[in-house]
Amino acid sequence: MKFNFVFAGALLALSAACTKLEPTPSATPAATSSTADVSATGFPETFETGTKTAYTTGSVTLGSGSWTLNDALLGNTTADAKTGSQSVRVRNVGSVGMNFNTTAGAGVVTVGHAVYGTDGSSQWELWVSQNSGSSYAKVGSTITSSSATLSTASFTVNLSGTVRLQIRKTSGGTNRINLDNVTVEQYGGGTTPPPTTGAKKFLFDGSHGELAGNADWVLDVNSGVASRYPTPAQSGITSSTPETYWTGAISAWGVALAKQGHTVEQLPAGSTISYGNTSNPQDLSYYNVFVVDEPNIIFTAAEKTAILQFVQNGGGLFMISDHDISDRNNDGYDSPDIWNDLMQNNSVKANPFGFSVNLDNIVENSSNVRTGSNPILNGSQGAVSQLSFHNGATMTLNPTANSTVQGLIWRTSATAQGNNLAMAASSTFGSGRVVIIGDSSPADDGTGSPGNTVYDGWGENVSHPRLHLNASLWLAKLQ
Repeated sequence: MKFNFVFAGALLALSAACTKLEPTPSATPAATSSTADVSATGFPETFETGTKTAYTTGSVTLGSGSWTLNDALLGNTTADAKTGSQSVRVRNVGSVGMNFNTTAGAGVVTVGHAVYGTDGSSQWELWVSQNSGSSYAKVGSTITSSSATLSTASFTVNLSGTVRLQIRKTSGGTNRINLDNVTVEQYGGGTTPPPTTGAKKFLFDGSHGELAGNADWVLDVNSGVASRYPTPAQSGITSSTPETYWTGAISAWGVALAKQGHTVEQLPAGSTISYGNTSNPQDLSYYNVFVVDEPNIIFTAAEKTAILQFVQNGGGLFMISDHDISDRNNDGYDSPDIWNDLMQNNSVKANPFGFSVNLDNIVENSSNVRTGSNPILNGSQGAVSQLSFHNGATMTLNPTANSTVQGLIWRTSATAQGNNLAMAASSTFGSGRVVIIGDSSPADDGTGSPGNTVYDGWGENVSHPRLHLNASLWLAKLQ
C-alpha cells in the first residue's frame, strides 16, 4: 500500500533512486483453453442506471433491461442500504420484476437485501416465470430482512430456457426494504466442484472491506460494486486484452490468469465465507484457490474455521497483508491484526501455517531472494529476483509450529535468511498450500475505480507479476 503523504513520497523517491528497475513485463501468453462466462446477459443488476423517485407502479430501464417497480422506487438517500449510488426500496407488499427473459435459463440467483434505515424487519420471496410472466412459482425459502447492512440471499433456481424473475415483499407493512446486486447464473454454470487438472478456479475476496477507504483490492468494480462475475465477460479476454478490461486495482492479476485459461470470480460484499455448505453457490469447496488481498473486516469464528478447513483439505490460500496501522474502515482492525487473529484464534489449530505478521511498516526494494529451484521463485512464469514494498509488513517464521514454512524473500538486512524479517513466505497445512506477501503494493496495477488513488506496483518490475502468478499456480498445484 502507498500513502499519499509527503513523508511517504520522499521515502518512495529515495527507494526508486536507489533501485534499478527491471523492464516492464511482457504480455502473458495466450490461453491454451477457453472459459465460459456463466452470468446471464446483463447481470449482475446493480440498479445504478435509471431513475424512479415515486412508489407508484411503473417501469424503468436498467442495465439488464426493463423492470416494473410496484410500490417501489430507486432510492439514493443515506438511509438506503446500497453498494453503489442507489438501490431499490420497496414498501408494503410491493414487488420488483423483470419485463424481459433470460434466454439461457437460471442456475443460482443471489439478491442483496437489508432494511431501510431504522425500519423494522420484513419478509420477501423470489418468484420465477417460464412463460414470459403469465404465471409464477415461488423458489426457495421466504427471506427475512432485519439488518440495515446488505447481506446476500441465495436461491437455487436451476431452470433451463426462458426465465424471468420477480421479487415480492410479503410482510412488514409500511416497513421498507432495500434490494441490490441481483446476480443470475446461466443454468448449468458455476457451482461445480473445482477441476483437479488443467484450468483452475480462483476466488478473489471482496467481502471483507477490500474496497474500504482508498483500497481497490478486487478484480473489477462497477459503480462501487465488486460483483461475482467481473464485467465485461471473461470469455472476451484474448492474448492481447489489456488489464484495463476490468477496473479493479488487481485486474492485471485476474486478466493474466484468465489468459492462461483459468476461471476467476469475486466474493461480493455481504457474502459469507463457508466450506462444505452446498447451499452457498460460492462455497470454498467449489474453488481451487482463495485470494484475500488486505482484508479490513475481521473474519468470524465460522469463517476462520471454513478457511482453515479449506486449506487443510487441499485448497490454496493466497494471503496479502499491509503495514501496521492501516485500518481503512476505522473498525479497529487492520490486515496484520486480521491475519494474526485467523492464525492465533481459531478452532482448528493454533499457528497452523507457521508464521505471524509483524506490526511494522517498511519501504524497501529487496533482492534478498531464496536460491534454488523453488517453484514460486523459479516457476513457469519466470524467475523472481526482487520484491518492492511501499509501506508493508514483514513476517516472523516459526518452524516449530509448522516445519514446512519457508521464507521466500527477506529484507536486505536479513543476510542469514532466517526466521525473521521475511517479506514473502509459504507453507503447507494438511494437503493444502499457503503463500503470504506482506504488502498490497506489488499486486496493484495502477488502474482502479474512479476517485481512488492507486499506483503501478505490478508493472514496477517483472518480478512482481512473476511472483504472484507463480504463487497462484503453485497454490493451484500446477507447479
